[in-house]
Amino acid sequence: MTEPAISVSNLVRTFGKTRALDGLSLDVQPGEVRGFLGPNGSGKSTTIRILLGVLRQEKGETRVLGMDPWADSVRIHRRISYVAGETALWPSLTGGETIDILTRHHRSPHERGRRDELIDKFELDPTKKTRAYSKGNRQKVALIAALASDAELLLLDEPTAGLDPLMEAIFMDEVRALKAQGRTVLLSSHILAEVERLCDSVTIIRAGREVQSGPLEELRHLTRSTVTATVRKDPSHLRANREVHDLHVDGPRITFVIDDAAVGSILSTLSALDVVNVRISPPSLEEMFLRHYGDVVEDER
Repeated sequence: MTEPAISVSNLVRTFGKTRALDGLSLDVQPGEVRGFLGPNGSGKSTTIRILLGVLRQEKGETRVLGMDPWADSVRIHRRISYVAGETALWPSLTGGETIDILTRHHRSPHERGRRDELIDKFELDPTKKTRAYSKGNRQKVALIAALASDAELLLLDEPTAGLDPLMEAIFMDEVRALKAQGRTVLLSSHILAEVERLCDSVTIIRAGREVQSGPLEELRHLTRSTVTATVRKDPSHLRANREVHDLHVDGPRITFVIDDAAVGSILSTLSALDVVNVRISPPSLEEMFLRHYGDVVEDER
């Protein structure tokens, strides 16, 4: 059986009285693009810093590419790339010089060609000093350095922070290309649509613990689909149907939610109402996310 690219088991890390990680476990298989979701303070960045060997766990076990990130960080760093959401650069260097430093372990002719290709794609002026860059351009420097390498594993922590929609689209194309090449990506992002489009599977964490993990399609099965239909007959009796939740009737148009297991039976029910049209929408990743963190959203308002 292939060894996971990332293996985290019962991870614990505290900062003073704050327990940032509280028994977190996470496995990412080679060639997988894994979404890593959670609200601010849930422990995502702490986890990534432990994977990088910047922090040391207090309890638990961590393996990155089969190695201990604390003891073998130099060996690991030659095989991975990392992008942070807040990119700090050397202000007196140009963007091009900074990319060269960040890719110093990766100097093959192919990687040098990729560097120039990505500079063009992301529309970065590599001759400017980084002190003159906007947040978005600083982010481009880190992305170009990471994507230009032949790294086996990419750790991306809010990688598109500060990018405009066009640059976000280019980033997503590049991650799809990495996936096609069989490389592994751990993507931490607040942009749920980004995760939904790119990731094979998702791990959702809260207060330093995993609350849900699995393939995206499997997680969708845990929530309800939205049914929107136009019918010719009176739908009021649907209120007594235990499979139907949150029914709204607006003339001939009805909307409700239903457990996925009941989709087949509800179609025959709608047919008896002389249905004109029907649309069944599976839950989005955002809906799944809010299902776990709705009370957090309310607390922040």
